[in-house]
Amino acid sequence: MSKELSATDLWNADLAPTTAAQRTWRWYHFAALWVGMVMCIPAYTLSASLIEGGMSGYQAVMTVFIANTIVLLPMLLIGHAGTKYGIPYAVLARSSFGTTGARIPALMRAIVACGWYGIQTWFGGSMIYTLLGVMLGHEIGGDKLPGLGINLAQLACFLAFWAIQFYYIVHGMESIRKLETYTAPLKILICFVLLAWVHNKAGGFGPLLDQPSQFVEGGKKAGQFWSTFWPSLTAMVGFWATLALNIPDFTRFAKTQRDQVIGQTVGLPVPMGLLAMLAVIVTSATVVLYGKAIWDPVDLASRMTGIAVLIALIVLLIDTVSVNLAANLVGPAYDFSALAPKHISYRTGGYITAGIALVMMPWKILETTQGYIFTWLIGYSALLGPIAGILIIDYYFIRKTELDVDQLYRHDGIYSYGNGWNMAAVVAFAAGVLPNIPGFLNAAFPQSFPDVGAGFKLVYTYAWFVGVAISALVYGVMMNGRSSPALAAAHR
Repeated sequence: MSKELSATDLWNADLAPTTAAQRTWRWYHFAALWVGMVMCIPAYTLSASLIEGGMSGYQAVMTVFIANTIVLLPMLLIGHAGTKYGIPYAVLARSSFGTTGARIPALMRAIVACGWYGIQTWFGGSMIYTLLGVMLGHEIGGDKLPGLGINLAQLACFLAFWAIQFYYIVHGMESIRKLETYTAPLKILICFVLLAWVHNKAGGFGPLLDQPSQFVEGGKKAGQFWSTFWPSLTAMVGFWATLALNIPDFTRFAKTQRDQVIGQTVGLPVPMGLLAMLAVIVTSATVVLYGKAIWDPVDLASRMTGIAVLIALIVLLIDTVSVNLAANLVGPAYDFSALAPKHISYRTGGYITAGIALVMMPWKILETTQGYIFTWLIGYSALLGPIAGILIIDYYFIRKTELDVDQLYRHDGIYSYGNGWNMAAVVAFAAGVLPNIPGFLNAAFPQSFPDVGAGFKLVYTYAWFVGVAISALVYGVMMNGRSSPALAAAHR
């Protein structure tokens, strides 16, 4: 990278293309990354929402597997650019949105990640709080602190978990890679231990496995399978839609394309399906053990006794730290850095993310919006889908995977378009988002927006798919024939 480029306000050492020495990730590091991220509490409880919706255990597992196979495709496609050019997502977005316009997709990705980061940190703190109470034999409660709405012990547990994660922000990407690589085998081992424990305790795997779905003839929801399956599939895709966008933040450290492709293919769909299966089997056994289905692993761990509680605490904490850092810290850290590269480094971006997680008081969001927070965050796929569509069309069909990397860091380069904005991307993004807005408002605020038409609700059922398709089509039409002359001019 020339001195001239390093002097611009679009460049800093963290956003610059990775060097050969920085490319230390092999396929098993990516597989471990995904195993580490998949084995998390929200992913475990996904099966619960499907079975409560009427699916059988088999149907729930297959829905999760299919969704993750679908989301793997944009992961691999967008990840290619990270490995080929060593650039993060926020820099890749400049080729389609423009050097200034790229701040929109960066900010979109960062906001939803900050929301998840705060919520996962609260979950982690809640685990410490719940399981400490179990180990001590009594609740460690107390009066709620004025203004905060939680007691001192809850606040201390939340801050303790926040501080554990802060260590990895300070020590950067390499520390996260090591954490994921070393903890992934432990998580797999714990899954088998949990299976053995419930089989032994319940004398089998319980009644849930034998239950047919409610969609069969004579069932409570006979003939309604597809009307449940499609929104469920969209929600499952939405679960990893954020990562599908900023996957170049990881693949830029890959040694080869083969490493990122094999690693992600091995690491995402199959482990996600197996985790769903584990959740169904373990929860099935809890019906025998406790007389009701317990889908929350923290609740289940709190019912264990002796050393099992301590082991459960440690595993759940490691699990939540590794997931939160990889899924919800790396992306926004780069994205905030890209907003003002001269002033914000990757590490400072991480500090900003962690700071927002504190200030937003995630327990209040969860309390005041109840389940709607997840409607909003999964509904965010309606915003992120169009960005994925634009990035894929731009990189594969407009650029034919050829980027002029130096130009991505120039205000006067071929990716500056008009004053740093590519209006084709802005229009395509708006076109992809607009059809989903009425359905989103109805899903998130049903009392305020009760009269949304059936057509809009149906469109929102396929929110991510609709967003990807419309934005890709609009962007492809508007950009048709526009890239080659610009690239040719740049190289003359």
